[in-house]
Amino acid sequence: MKANEESGVQSAERWRRIDPLLPSAPSAYPDCGAPLVVSDDGVIIAAGRCEHWAAEPGSLDLSWGATRRFQLTATVDGPGVADGLGRLLMAWREHLAGLPGTDEADTAALVNWPSRDSGGIATLLRHGLDPLEVIAARVTRHPVSRQRPTVPDGGALTLDRHTLIRRAGPADTETVARLGTQVVRFDTQFGSVNERPDTLAAMRRAATGLLAGPEPWTWLAERDGEPVGLLAAQRPADAAWIAPMTGVAPAAYLMLMFVEPGERAAGLGSALVDEFHRTAEADGVAVVLLHYEQLNPFSMPFWSRHGYRPLWTTWSASPARAIG
Repeated sequence: MKANEESGVQSAERWRRIDPLLPSAPSAYPDCGAPLVVSDDGVIIAAGRCEHWAAEPGSLDLSWGATRRFQLTATVDGPGVADGLGRLLMAWREHLAGLPGTDEADTAALVNWPSRDSGGIATLLRHGLDPLEVIAARVTRHPVSRQRPTVPDGGALTLDRHTLIRRAGPADTETVARLGTQVVRFDTQFGSVNERPDTLAAMRRAATGLLAGPEPWTWLAERDGEPVGLLAAQRPADAAWIAPMTGVAPAAYLMLMFVEPGERAAGLGSALVDEFHRTAEADGVAVVLLHYEQLNPFSMPFWSRHGYRPLWTTWSASPARAIG
């Protein structure tokens, strides 16, 4: 067993004590091979895998962060979490300092750290990393906040005589792309999201995929026939990329949620989320994961009301070489 694998097994046991929603083992992300191991008297106390990632040109992934990202999967064992993590971050800093381009503006160093693992927070801050993004989770034991009203119109959910929620289809590709781009545009205020010149085109391609199959998990809210809200999610088969972040299965992913600013605080967002939750739970989904921006003042209160709570926090430094 490799050193970082052995450390990962021990760390996962500590994770399960901290948060039962965490996975039974750290996710097996690609590893650049850097020897990121910290030991005392031959005993491994911390280890890490470093993934070097670059977005494909024109990819929607470019909108969710830097063009080049260096992600550390850190496992820390024993009582000295702060010391082990600090020494691991110093080894990682030396690794990044020896790589070309890590001082460029459009790069980032990222660490996903369990949100309830408070022992590492001060260390992450001390090394120049900021908590910019959260992966939140909702398990199905949380009830939907309201029962679904009677549906009189071909599957559309009528909220009042002006407003309805309906499932989107291929004819709505442009609308879904436009509202999805609004999500990116709004979140650029909070530090980790970037609207790129080709974000709309990339979102259009994503919308085409989301709406291609039967009964897509994408809904539109319309007021007097005008689209004013969007929710798009991935079924477990499409959410396999993020499912390893939790030990609960099957996992779905809530990809996009947006309500036009002038329509907020009127219950549209809650109605969209409730409609999705009813569908996901009827389909046997055990947990739903989503991302939100840590510094968005609306996100945490809204998602908490709907049963979500932080599972992982993504700590970031940009440029990548900026970690201390």
